[in-house]
Amino acid sequence: MRIRSAIIAAALALLPFAAPAQQAPVAEALTAVAPGHFVGVVESQVSLVVDSIDAPARTLVLKDAAGKKIAFVASDAVKNFDQIKVGDKVVASYTQGLDMTLVKGGGALRERVDSSSAGAAKPGDKPAAYATEEVAFIADVTAVDRKKHTITLRGATKTVKLKIKDPEQLKLINKGDQVEGVYAQAIAVSVVPAAAAKMKK
Repeated sequence: MRIRSAIIAAALALLPFAAPAQQAPVAEALTAVAPGHFVGVVESQVSLVVDSIDAPARTLVLKDAAGKKIAFVASDAVKNFDQIKVGDKVVASYTQGLDMTLVKGGGALRERVDSSSAGAAKPGDKPAAYATEEVAFIADVTAVDRKKHTITLRGATKTVKLKIKDPEQLKLINKGDQVEGVYAQAIAVSVVPAAAAKMKK
């Protein structure tokens, strides 16, 4: 899992350049697609340019469109480091998704099942990698606040509070109900050669 850890660290370091302050987390972005069925997706992307490279130290200085710079040290898990050139574009994207369905009355055991996958560029290609994490869960509704439009869910390992903006949907949910759902997040980082980046403009 070293490559996944490296890519997650890189993406989290790069995303603050572009993720707007008002970007809502997926829990705040739930939309009802049917009675008792909620879906939310939040996406962020950042594009930076390689400003300078210190090959012996495996360090990149990346710059955004406003000229802001960040130094990033690539661990050995980042393959094909020697393929990166000044002027290349580094693109990092992050996606969160939540699909949740109400189960009236509940009765099932609280449950959590984690799964993940990761991949990296082939030898000789420009550096690129992705990591995905998915959590399937069954959680109890332990509280419903109709004034604040929130519900509290107790899962197998933690308790979270979600905002349900549609009051008609909120009326369907009561303490003692359960929800079944899948939460997923994906992170991808890729390097686009300088020549290819210019052709896309």
